[in-house]
Amino acid sequence: MEDKYTSKLSPATDYSAGMFLVVIAVLSIFGNAAVLATAAKRLTLLKAPELLTVNLALTDIGMALSMYPLSIASAFNHTWVGGDPACVYYGLMGSLFSVASIMTLTVLGMVRYLITGTQHRSGNKFQKKTIMVMITFIWLYAVLWAALPVLGWGYYGPEPFGLACSVDWAGYQHSLNGSTFILAISITCTFMPCLAIIFSYSGIAWKLHKAYQAIENNQNLPKSGSLERRFTLMAVLISSGFIVSWTPYVAVSFWTMFHPKGKDSIAPIVSLLPCLFAKCSTAYNPFIYYIFRRSFRREIGQIKCCCALWMRLHAAENSLASKSPDSQTLRGATRDSNPGQAADSQTLRVATRDGNPGQAADSQTLRGATRDGNPARACSTAVKRLTDGETMSSC
Repeated sequence: MEDKYTSKLSPATDYSAGMFLVVIAVLSIFGNAAVLATAAKRLTLLKAPELLTVNLALTDIGMALSMYPLSIASAFNHTWVGGDPACVYYGLMGSLFSVASIMTLTVLGMVRYLITGTQHRSGNKFQKKTIMVMITFIWLYAVLWAALPVLGWGYYGPEPFGLACSVDWAGYQHSLNGSTFILAISITCTFMPCLAIIFSYSGIAWKLHKAYQAIENNQNLPKSGSLERRFTLMAVLISSGFIVSWTPYVAVSFWTMFHPKGKDSIAPIVSLLPCLFAKCSTAYNPFIYYIFRRSFRREIGQIKCCCALWMRLHAAENSLASKSPDSQTLRGATRDSNPGQAADSQTLRVATRDGNPGQAADSQTLRGATRDGNPARACSTAVKRLTDGETMSSC
């Protein structure tokens, strides 16, 4: 392996970075998977601007799945795994999802600005078709900038600490090709989007300030204004969190661009920390959704209860094999050519004998709906019975 792909950090630092990335990867994958699952469950009820938050979750989970395993393996191996092809792939994925993320946040800020303060009759000016066109443009824009170094404009190369790859920022001083690409991508994919985000939310703050002044004589803020303020605050936290997470990395990258010594001008550990901090941007958005969106909390609660019911069903089924009286029930139902009834009777007898008739009823409900080819209805039915109070104690 070439020296440029050998870690410049101590083994202990590499292992610590690897463990940190494992935690971030788990939080990113499960958190954003929950966002996507809840969005899929209520797809027809999603408002047009909410599709942008779904797209943001896609970019975050895409980055976690495509990049973090390679970083973790390299950290534990104390050297970059895969050589030049893996480096180009890693840099390509990093550019793709990073540009898609910041452009999604830019469009989200602009949409929130245009929606904020509008009258109810004109507030839904953005249709889903319009947002989908915007999302398509975002991905085409991200693919373009990510592919340009592969096509010959700009380069991908290893980070100063040796365990990750990105745009070769130090190449700014080495060739006109590298310098023009870095200037172009910095302006179009970093500075302009960030300025658009700042101006959008500054405009929102001004709109809300004027709206509060107009109703300052009223005792209560209208419900629509309260909801608007909450959703705007959520969008501000998401956007500002992304900018704060990536600012140290951008600062270090620009330092290596303009310093005469390039990558050698900064200690490896100093270049590592901003990189790890930037990766946190994929993990915290689901927590923001959980705090600010009641519907997300409700859907997560239903998914948790559904999983608990399924686990309880399988636990009851597993206990049947060791219980001979229940095998007689199974044989009797099987002789009647109804194995589904056999399984349900078996589950019901075990759960009832164990003193948990609620579990028996839930198991029967889940098995019945699943046997009809509709596991989604199984979960929905069980959760509905749960929320109606029939099985609340058991959940």
